[in-house]
Amino acid sequence: MRHLMSPLDFSVEELDKLLDLANDIERNPAKYAHACAGKKLATLFYEPSTRTRLSHEAAMLNLGGSVLGFSSADSSSTIRTVACYADIVAMRHPKEGAPMVAAAHSSIPIINAGDGGHQHPTQSLTDLLTIRSLKGRLDNLTIGLCGDLKIGRTVHSLIQALV
Repeated sequence: MRHLMSPLDFSVEELDKLLDLANDIERNPAKYAHACAGKKLATLFYEPSTRTRLSHEAAMLNLGGSVLGFSSADSSSTIRTVACYADIVAMRHPKEGAPMVAAAHSSIPIINAGDGGHQHPTQSLTDLLTIRSLKGRLDNLTIGLCGDLKIGRTVHSLIQALV
């Protein structure tokens, strides 16, 4: 079992394979339409995020899986309880490190979908895919970043991934 907490969880070789797979899924969606058949994704979003939540849910549905979540971020369920109903979790939390704590107690993989101002590895992977698609590579590029560079979790993850 493997969790995704940071873009640094992948070696350069693994990242290349993952981005190649993502490109193939984009080009041949029918080929992957049942890749997650019978699997359930739990979206545990303790802070609002329409784009991130819906992108995870849409991806699972496009791969033939199903999605479950909770109606309120005030939910008191533990990760051990959620693991009884799902095969994988996408977790967004306002506290830095919360997905890592969940991963330490989980019997199913946890995807960090953003934690405080710390990390947002799934957005970083999407950014890397976009850069590679536009530039044809990820090495020997000069990339400028703007915006909230101090507490922006997307920037922190992307900088780590680019290095």
